[in-house]
Amino acid sequence: MIFGYVRPLYNDETCEEQLKAISEKCQTIYREPHASPKKRHQLEEMLMAIQQGDTIIVERMVALADTTRQLQDILNICEKDIVSIQFCNEAISNNQPLTCTLQQMMKHYIQFQTDVAKQSALIGIANAREQGKTIGRPRKPDVNIQKAISMYHSGNFTLHDIKNETGISKSTLYRSLENSDENR
Repeated sequence: MIFGYVRPLYNDETCEEQLKAISEKCQTIYREPHASPKKRHQLEEMLMAIQQGDTIIVERMVALADTTRQLQDILNICEKDIVSIQFCNEAISNNQPLTCTLQQMMKHYIQFQTDVAKQSALIGIANAREQGKTIGRPRKPDVNIQKAISMYHSGNFTLHDIKNETGISKSTLYRSLENSDENR
């Protein structure tokens, strides 16, 4: 049997891209209704349904796992059960010798880690918004920023003086100066 697995990802929230990549190859597709790494019931159901000789197809590694540990655990389960996993985007399978260079393999690994971080950030932002929290760097009052810029341009104050007087850090001051130069 050929199974497919998809779940909402940071750049494919509706799973359309994943389905486009795997649907013609699969007999049954398990589709997770959420992006959360917890309570992935469809993944659990698929792993319970697989039998020796079956194949699992996913569009890319991050669709299947949220961490390298989880990916390794799933690979171990499939090796024990003699099940093949095909990663379409990476063009690799767990039961075929790798035909890529170490550099290409590292590129796949780094992309997986990047995808995991982006996925995690997306979930974190969604959770924060649900709790009513504001997202991003806290904004300093424009009055303080303008005062800090004026003090800086006067040349009469050190960065330490500016910070003590306005509460604006060196990095915020420089970022504001950079932004004001770009807007001219």
